Amino acid sequence: MASAGDTILDAPARAAPREPAWYPYLLIAPAMLMLVVVSLVPFLYAIWLSFHEAKFGRVKDFVGFDNYLTLLTDGRFWNSIGVAATFVFIAVPIEFMLGLAGALVLNQNVRGRSLLIPLLFMPAMMAPIVVGLLWKIMLAGSWGFFSYNVLERFHILTDTSVFASPDLALYALIFVDIWQWTPFMMLAFFAGLQALPLGPYRAAAVDGANPFQMFLHITLPLMTPLLAVIGLLRFIDAFKVFDTIYILTNGGPGTSTETPSILANKMTFEFWNIGEASALAVLVWIAFFAFCSVFYQVAKKRLNAF
Repeated sequence: MASAGDTILDAPARAAPREPAWYPYLLIAPAMLMLVVVSLVPFLYAIWLSFHEAKFGRVKDFVGFDNYLTLLTDGRFWNSIGVAATFVFIAVPIEFMLGLAGALVLNQNVRGRSLLIPLLFMPAMMAPIVVGLLWKIMLAGSWGFFSYNVLERFHILTDTSVFASPDLALYALIFVDIWQWTPFMMLAFFAGLQALPLGPYRAAAVDGANPFQMFLHITLPLMTPLLAVIGLLRFIDAFKVFDTIYILTNGGPGTSTETPSILANKMTFEFWNIGEASALAVLVWIAFFAFCSVFYQVAKKRLNAF
């Protein structure tokens, strides 16, 4: 006589119900719809505006590539590209190296790490307008905390604010960016170090490798994908920085700190030349699309980062 258990075992297994082919697309539809509405549609509209004469809130005649030609022959546009390039190629490498060095220190089980890590989040969590106002006070004239205790004491800049100096304003902005984003880079790299496998390090220790050799031949190769992605994202974000520069200098004095983002803002809301501002945005997008494509191919083939 068959038992109840035998009956259960002999029963054919029921196949899980098959989901319709369109079900995955239904799940991502809300996110894709939001991206289309808030990103794709405005971008396509900006492209359309860049081919028209759009001034003072009115879109007029189709002008073809005239807006692009005007920008490419405008010294102010190329000055903004140079300012942004200087900002990026000084700030990002320093943030990268300091962040990696700090992550290696944190990875050594230093005392108070559980308290230090939350504190490192503070600069990155602060709103850009708060960062701008904070450092505008810290570096204000001869009475700012940093100005008085550092610049005044060493007689670096005694008669005016550092942000009013055409020679020093950009480097002050670079300093503020490094202060804000180095902790973020440090925490990102620290998370990557914590996720590395211990097996290769134990094998290297058995073979007599020193810490520098382990870092060079194990840590760096294993961290390459993370380093490449974080470096690329920070490069893009630094090039299009707007908030802190707008609060601290608004592109001044003169055009010494005027980046493409600041120039586009002035074109739109001060000069009301929306057509050229749209063309500027499209040119910057094309440049970044080309750069990211080349970076992706190089990182994929040479560094195995993707």
